[in-house]
Amino acid sequence: MPFFVNENSIVRKIWSKSDTIIFIFAGSAAEFALNKAVDWLYFTGKLPSDPIGRLFSTVTYARQIVFSENEAALKAIDKITSIHGAVEASRQQQIPDWAYRDVLFMLIHYSIASYELLERKLSEAEKVEVFDVFYRVGDRMHLTGLPQNFSEWEIMREEHLKNNLHKGDFTIDLFKQYKKHLGPIRYQFLVQGQILVVPSIVNDLLQLGKFSWMGLIIPPYLISRKLKLDWVIKTVILPQKYKAQIRELDIR
Repeated sequence: MPFFVNENSIVRKIWSKSDTIIFIFAGSAAEFALNKAVDWLYFTGKLPSDPIGRLFSTVTYARQIVFSENEAALKAIDKITSIHGAVEASRQQQIPDWAYRDVLFMLIHYSIASYELLERKLSEAEKVEVFDVFYRVGDRMHLTGLPQNFSEWEIMREEHLKNNLHKGDFTIDLFKQYKKHLGPIRYQFLVQGQILVVPSIVNDLLQLGKFSWMGLIIPPYLISRKLKLDWVIKTVILPQKYKAQIRELDIR
């Protein structure tokens, strides 16, 4: 039976390492907080009460799609659609399509940016592969207004960044929740990681800073990874509660 994502796809390589996934969701956590539709993430109360747990819930669905056979992946996408439909019914409003597109756009951008930060530059064809996977997710969700190719996505991505981001009360509260649940030291690791992968407009709105000392740590970290010592570093900086779950993100 065919897989939703080809077994040799760059998307599988991107989503097979815990550190890459951590950067994907560090960047997304920053951008999520600025999205004008972030109130939807507050509607059930689950995100602010457990932002790290929600991250792992999202990771689970994403990896089901990336690593499952086609039928199982489609069922996972349909379940995501169903969950959002239930929230919409409860609120008696529809989540705007542009907000759904923003999430897909984030996954495309941060998949590319995180892999390039920790591994190597992607070719244009590999970037197109990343786009194609998440385009098919959006298409299965029956989203309207999706870009039809990677070049269109690049243009639309810039438009979304200019039009759909706003720093408001939800933004400030969500970052407070990140700090509360991570603690002050790990929270600084989060922010420093965000500086390395978020677009400049996201950085400017959040005032994260232009310099990240984490950029100095990454080269020796990559050496430690080759020596199989990366988990010594991860043990120090990752919350104890989630270490087992993060370790399971690595596919050897």
